[in-house]
Amino acid sequence: MSTDSFRPNPADHAAIAALPARIVSAWAAHDADAFGAVFVEDGTMILPDLFLKGRDTIAEYMRQAYAGPYHGTTVTGQPIDVRFLAADVALILTEGGVLLPGETAVAPERAIRASWLMVKRGGTWHLAAYQNSPSGNA
Repeated sequence: MSTDSFRPNPADHAAIAALPARIVSAWAAHDADAFGAVFVEDGTMILPDLFLKGRDTIAEYMRQAYAGPYHGTTVTGQPIDVRFLAADVALILTEGGVLLPGETAVAPERAIRASWLMVKRGGTWHLAAYQNSPSGNA
């Protein structure tokens, strides 16, 4: 894991590190509104074969997904790179994926790598853009 030329203060570093944890927690609770609240109002989420724009659109997608294909699942992810691109812009790269009920490790066919572009607005860090793709470890 690395941080580049911008030296964030400890509070900013902790705040961006907490965003993926908020997603993991929201997913575990199947709380679509908490999931969406991590994003800026016009945030984007790109998954294979899917592009969503807007906090409310993302929350609605997750609401339907938790009732359908993601019912009973959890998600995990570990940072593999952390970079502050500016004082109010950060990028985290993670590896992880969806865990089916009872699983403790991500199956290779569900393993992903993800990019999290975070911005600080009004003194608070939010997710501006999230994208994941298969890790290729299947």
